[in-house]
Amino acid sequence: MNITIKSGLAALALAAFATGAQAADIVVGGKNFTEQQILSAITQQVLEANGHRVDNRAGMGSAAVRQAMENGQIDVYWEYTGTSLITYNNIEEKLDPQQTYDTVKELDAQKGIVWLNPSEANNTYALAMRAADASEKGIASISDLAGAINGGQGLTFGSNAEFYARPDGLKPLETAYGFEFGRANVKRMDTGLVYQALRDGQVDVGLVFATDGRIPAFDFTVLEDDQGYFPSYALAPVIRTEVLEANPDIGDLLNGVAAKLDDQVMAALNASVDVDKVSVENAAAKFLQDNGLN
Repeated sequence: MNITIKSGLAALALAAFATGAQAADIVVGGKNFTEQQILSAITQQVLEANGHRVDNRAGMGSAAVRQAMENGQIDVYWEYTGTSLITYNNIEEKLDPQQTYDTVKELDAQKGIVWLNPSEANNTYALAMRAADASEKGIASISDLAGAINGGQGLTFGSNAEFYARPDGLKPLETAYGFEFGRANVKRMDTGLVYQALRDGQVDVGLVFATDGRIPAFDFTVLEDDQGYFPSYALAPVIRTEVLEANPDIGDLLNGVAAKLDDQVMAALNASVDVDKVSVENAAAKFLQDNGLN
Protein backbone atom coordinates (compact mmCIF):
# COMPACT_ATOMS: atom_id res chain seq x y z
CA MET A 1 0.00 0.00 0.00
CA ASN A 2 1.54 3.30 -1.01
CA ILE A 3 1.71 6.44 1.11
CA THR A 4 -1.03 8.21 -0.88
CA ILE A 5 -3.53 5.41 -0.26
CA LYS A 6 -2.58 5.22 3.40
CA SER A 7 -3.10 8.97 3.75
CA GLY A 8 -6.48 8.77 2.04
CA LEU A 9 -7.68 5.97 4.34
CA ALA A 10 -6.46 7.85 7.38
CA ALA A 11 -8.35 10.93 6.27
CA LEU A 12 -11.53 8.90 5.78
CA ALA A 13 -11.17 7.31 9.20
CA LEU A 14 -10.64 10.70 10.79
CA ALA A 15 -13.70 12.11 9.02
CA ALA A 16 -15.82 9.18 10.18
CA PHE A 17 -14.64 9.67 13.73
CA ALA A 18 -15.39 13.39 13.58
CA THR A 19 -18.86 12.71 12.21
CA GLY A 20 -19.54 10.23 15.00
CA ALA A 21 -18.26 12.65 17.59
CA GLN A 22 -20.73 15.29 16.39
CA ALA A 23 -23.71 12.93 16.13
CA ALA A 24 -26.73 13.94 18.19
CA ASP A 25 -27.57 11.76 21.14
CA ILE A 26 -31.18 13.07 21.22
CA VAL A 27 -33.41 13.56 18.18
CA VAL A 28 -36.22 16.04 18.83
CA GLY A 29 -39.32 15.89 16.66
CA GLY A 30 -42.17 18.31 16.15
CA LYS A 31 -45.24 18.98 14.03
CA ASN A 32 -45.54 21.58 11.31
CA PHE A 33 -47.20 24.56 13.01
CA THR A 34 -45.99 27.43 15.15
CA GLU A 35 -46.75 26.03 18.58
CA GLN A 36 -44.89 22.81 17.84
CA GLN A 37 -41.93 24.62 16.31
CA ILE A 38 -41.60 26.73 19.46
CA LEU A 39 -41.78 23.66 21.69
CA SER A 40 -39.18 21.85 19.61
CA ALA A 41 -36.85 24.86 19.92
CA ILE A 42 -37.44 25.05 23.68
CA THR A 43 -36.67 21.34 23.97
CA GLN A 44 -33.52 21.64 21.90
CA GLN A 45 -32.23 24.63 23.84
CA VAL A 46 -32.92 23.25 27.31
CA LEU A 47 -31.33 19.90 26.44
CA GLU A 48 -28.27 21.52 24.87
CA ALA A 49 -27.88 23.78 27.90
CA ASN A 50 -27.64 20.60 29.97
CA GLY A 51 -25.02 18.82 27.92
CA HIS A 52 -27.00 16.92 25.29
CA ARG A 53 -26.27 17.02 21.57
CA VAL A 54 -29.56 17.55 19.75
CA ASP A 55 -30.86 17.04 16.22
CA ASN A 56 -34.06 19.09 15.83
CA ARG A 57 -36.43 17.70 13.20
CA ALA A 58 -39.47 19.93 13.70
CA GLY A 59 -41.92 20.43 10.84
CA MET A 60 -43.37 16.94 10.45
CA GLY A 61 -46.99 15.97 9.97
CA SER A 62 -48.83 14.59 12.98
CA ALA A 63 -49.00 11.00 11.71
CA ALA A 64 -45.39 11.17 10.50
CA VAL A 65 -43.95 12.34 13.81
CA ARG A 66 -45.82 9.66 15.73
CA GLN A 67 -44.69 6.96 13.29
CA ALA A 68 -41.13 8.23 13.53
CA MET A 69 -41.23 7.86 17.30
CA GLU A 70 -42.65 4.37 17.15
CA ASN A 71 -39.92 3.47 14.64
CA GLY A 72 -37.16 4.92 16.84
CA GLN A 73 -36.28 7.69 14.38
CA ILE A 74 -37.03 10.46 16.85
CA ASP A 75 -36.67 10.37 20.62
CA VAL A 76 -38.85 13.11 22.08
CA TYR A 77 -41.55 15.59 21.06
CA TRP A 78 -44.67 17.29 22.46
CA GLU A 79 -48.04 15.66 21.92
CA TYR A 80 -51.69 16.31 22.78
CA THR A 81 -53.57 13.81 24.94
CA GLY A 82 -56.72 13.94 22.82
CA THR A 83 -54.76 13.29 19.63
CA SER A 84 -53.20 10.15 21.05
CA LEU A 85 -56.49 8.97 22.51
CA ILE A 86 -58.63 9.49 19.43
CA THR A 87 -56.25 9.38 16.47
CA TYR A 88 -53.49 6.98 17.54
CA ASN A 89 -55.42 4.69 19.90
CA ASN A 90 -58.92 4.88 18.37
CA ILE A 91 -60.71 5.50 21.67
CA GLU A 92 -64.07 7.18 21.05
CA GLU A 93 -65.34 7.12 24.64
CA LYS A 94 -65.72 10.59 26.16
CA LEU A 95 -63.22 10.91 29.02
CA ASP A 96 -62.35 13.72 31.39
CA PRO A 97 -58.84 15.27 31.20
CA GLN A 98 -57.30 13.04 33.88
CA GLN A 99 -58.85 9.89 32.41
CA THR A 100 -57.62 10.92 28.97
CA TYR A 101 -54.05 11.36 30.22
CA ASP A 102 -54.09 8.14 32.25
CA THR A 103 -55.46 6.17 29.30
CA VAL A 104 -52.92 7.37 26.74
CA LYS A 105 -50.10 6.98 29.25
CA GLU A 106 -51.05 3.33 29.76
CA LEU A 107 -51.71 2.51 26.09
CA ASP A 108 -48.62 4.23 24.74
CA ALA A 109 -46.38 2.62 27.36
CA GLN A 110 -47.11 -0.66 25.58
CA LYS A 111 -45.57 0.90 22.46
CA GLY A 112 -42.40 2.05 24.21
CA ILE A 113 -43.54 5.65 24.68
CA VAL A 114 -43.54 7.45 28.03
CA TRP A 115 -45.84 10.40 28.71
CA LEU A 116 -44.12 12.88 31.02
CA ASN A 117 -46.08 15.38 33.12
CA PRO A 118 -48.93 17.15 31.32
CA SER A 119 -48.87 20.94 31.17
CA GLU A 120 -51.87 23.17 31.85
CA ALA A 121 -51.90 24.12 28.15
CA ASN A 122 -54.90 22.53 26.44
CA ASN A 123 -55.11 23.24 22.71
CA THR A 124 -58.72 22.22 22.30
CA TYR A 125 -61.69 23.89 20.67
CA ALA A 126 -63.05 26.87 22.59
CA LEU A 127 -65.59 29.67 22.24
CA ALA A 128 -64.31 33.22 22.51
CA MET A 129 -65.70 36.75 22.61
CA ARG A 130 -64.16 40.18 22.45
CA ALA A 131 -63.05 40.86 26.03
CA ALA A 132 -64.88 44.16 26.37
CA ASP A 133 -68.09 42.69 24.96
CA ALA A 134 -67.96 39.63 27.22
CA SER A 135 -67.40 41.85 30.26
CA GLU A 136 -70.25 44.18 29.32
CA LYS A 137 -72.64 41.27 28.82
CA GLY A 138 -71.45 39.42 31.94
CA ILE A 139 -70.48 36.30 29.97
CA ALA A 140 -67.53 34.30 31.32
CA SER A 141 -68.60 30.71 30.56
CA ILE A 142 -70.57 28.79 27.96
CA SER A 143 -73.35 28.43 30.52
CA ASP A 144 -73.43 32.23 30.78
CA LEU A 145 -73.63 32.38 26.99
CA ALA A 146 -76.51 29.91 26.98
CA GLY A 147 -78.31 32.00 29.59
CA ALA A 148 -77.86 35.17 27.54
CA ILE A 149 -79.20 33.56 24.36
CA ASN A 150 -82.09 31.91 26.17
CA GLY A 151 -82.80 35.31 27.69
CA GLY A 152 -83.35 36.81 24.25
CA GLN A 153 -79.92 38.05 23.14
CA GLY A 154 -79.48 37.22 19.46
CA LEU A 155 -75.75 36.63 19.45
CA THR A 156 -74.03 35.61 16.22
CA PHE A 157 -71.49 32.78 16.03
CA GLY A 158 -68.55 32.39 13.64
CA SER A 159 -67.60 28.77 12.98
CA ASN A 160 -65.61 26.78 10.47
CA ALA A 161 -67.63 24.38 8.33
CA GLU A 162 -66.16 21.28 9.97
CA PHE A 163 -67.25 22.17 13.50
CA TYR A 164 -70.67 23.23 12.26
CA ALA A 165 -71.29 19.81 10.70
CA ARG A 166 -69.33 17.29 12.74
CA PRO A 167 -71.24 14.92 15.05
CA ASP A 168 -69.35 16.17 18.11
CA GLY A 169 -69.55 19.80 17.00
CA LEU A 170 -72.04 22.65 17.27
CA LYS A 171 -75.36 20.83 17.54
CA PRO A 172 -74.27 18.50 20.37
CA LEU A 173 -72.64 21.50 22.12
CA GLU A 174 -75.93 23.39 21.97
CA THR A 175 -77.77 20.31 23.26
CA ALA A 176 -75.30 19.84 26.13
CA TYR A 177 -75.68 23.44 27.26
CA GLY A 178 -79.38 23.79 26.45
CA PHE A 179 -79.40 26.66 23.96
CA GLU A 180 -79.41 27.33 20.23
CA PHE A 181 -77.82 30.15 18.27
CA GLY A 182 -80.37 29.67 15.49
CA ARG A 183 -79.45 28.96 11.87
CA ALA A 184 -79.58 32.63 10.85
CA ASN A 185 -77.10 33.56 13.59
CA VAL A 186 -74.39 31.05 12.58
CA LYS A 187 -71.84 32.34 10.06
CA ARG A 188 -69.67 29.64 8.46
CA MET A 189 -66.21 30.59 7.24
CA ASP A 190 -62.60 29.41 7.10
CA THR A 191 -60.95 28.93 10.50
CA GLY A 192 -58.55 31.83 10.06
CA LEU A 193 -61.35 34.20 9.08
CA VAL A 194 -63.21 33.51 12.34
CA TYR A 195 -60.57 35.41 14.31
CA GLN A 196 -60.77 38.39 11.97
CA ALA A 197 -64.57 38.41 11.95
CA LEU A 198 -64.68 38.32 15.75
CA ARG A 199 -62.05 41.04 16.08
CA ASP A 200 -63.87 43.27 13.60
CA GLY A 201 -67.30 42.82 15.22
CA GLN A 202 -68.82 40.84 12.37
CA VAL A 203 -69.77 38.07 14.83
CA ASP A 204 -70.25 38.10 18.61
CA VAL A 205 -68.80 34.67 19.42
CA GLY A 206 -66.14 32.71 17.56
CA LEU A 207 -64.82 29.16 17.45
CA VAL A 208 -61.10 29.25 18.32
CA PHE A 209 -58.28 26.98 19.42
CA ALA A 210 -57.45 27.67 23.04
CA THR A 211 -53.73 28.35 22.64
CA ASP A 212 -53.90 30.35 19.39
CA GLY A 213 -51.73 33.47 19.54
CA ARG A 214 -54.48 35.65 18.12
CA ILE A 215 -56.50 35.27 21.33
CA PRO A 216 -54.28 37.62 23.37
CA ALA A 217 -53.26 39.65 20.31
CA PHE A 218 -56.88 40.48 19.50
CA ASP A 219 -57.94 40.79 23.17
CA PHE A 220 -60.39 37.90 23.20
CA THR A 221 -61.84 36.19 26.25
CA VAL A 222 -62.10 32.40 26.09
CA LEU A 223 -65.37 31.24 27.66
CA GLU A 224 -65.00 28.59 30.32
CA ASP A 225 -66.25 25.18 29.19
CA ASP A 226 -67.84 24.69 32.61
CA GLN A 227 -69.61 21.45 31.67
CA GLY A 228 -66.49 19.90 30.12
CA TYR A 229 -67.95 19.44 26.66
CA PHE A 230 -64.77 19.74 24.60
CA PRO A 231 -62.23 16.88 24.64
CA SER A 232 -58.96 17.47 26.46
CA TYR A 233 -55.92 18.13 24.29
CA ALA A 234 -53.47 18.68 27.11
CA LEU A 235 -49.94 19.30 25.91
CA ALA A 236 -47.19 17.06 27.29
CA PRO A 237 -43.70 15.86 26.37
CA VAL A 238 -43.46 12.26 25.21
CA ILE A 239 -40.23 10.28 25.02
CA ARG A 240 -39.16 6.80 24.01
CA THR A 241 -38.82 4.53 27.04
CA GLU A 242 -35.28 3.41 26.27
CA VAL A 243 -34.13 7.00 25.75
CA LEU A 244 -35.57 8.10 29.10
CA GLU A 245 -33.98 5.13 30.87
CA ALA A 246 -30.60 6.06 29.40
CA ASN A 247 -31.11 9.80 30.08
CA PRO A 248 -33.33 10.20 33.18
CA ASP A 249 -32.39 13.88 33.48
CA ILE A 250 -34.43 14.62 30.36
CA GLY A 251 -37.61 13.72 32.23
CA ASP A 252 -36.83 16.27 34.95
CA LEU A 253 -35.86 18.96 32.44
CA LEU A 254 -39.00 18.62 30.32
CA ASN A 255 -41.29 18.28 33.33
CA GLY A 256 -39.82 21.59 34.44
CA VAL A 257 -40.82 23.14 31.11
CA ALA A 258 -44.31 21.62 31.22
CA ALA A 259 -44.89 23.10 34.67
CA LYS A 260 -44.50 26.61 33.20
CA LEU A 261 -47.00 26.20 30.35
CA ASP A 262 -50.69 27.03 30.35
CA ASP A 263 -53.12 28.36 27.74
CA GLN A 264 -52.16 31.98 28.32
CA VAL A 265 -48.40 31.35 28.23
CA MET A 266 -48.64 29.21 25.12
CA ALA A 267 -50.90 31.72 23.37
CA ALA A 268 -48.46 34.52 24.17
CA LEU A 269 -45.57 32.47 22.79
CA ASN A 270 -47.54 31.75 19.62
CA ALA A 271 -48.44 35.43 19.27
CA SER A 272 -44.82 36.51 19.66
CA VAL A 273 -43.97 34.49 16.55
CA ASP A 274 -47.13 34.80 14.45
CA VAL A 275 -48.06 38.39 15.29
CA ASP A 276 -44.88 40.11 16.50
CA LYS A 277 -42.65 38.18 14.07
CA VAL A 278 -40.10 37.12 16.69
CA SER A 279 -38.06 34.15 15.49
CA VAL A 280 -38.95 30.74 16.90
CA GLU A 281 -35.44 30.42 18.37
CA ASN A 282 -35.59 33.81 20.10
CA ALA A 283 -39.09 33.17 21.46
CA ALA A 284 -37.88 29.87 22.91
CA ALA A 285 -34.76 31.44 24.41
CA LYS A 286 -36.76 34.24 26.07
CA PHE A 287 -39.22 31.75 27.56
CA LEU A 288 -36.40 29.71 29.07
CA GLN A 289 -34.63 32.80 30.38
CA ASP A 290 -37.80 34.31 31.86
CA ASN A 291 -38.52 31.07 33.68
CA GLY A 292 -34.98 30.33 34.84
CA LEU A 293 -34.81 27.14 32.78
CA ASN A 294 -31.71 27.78 30.69
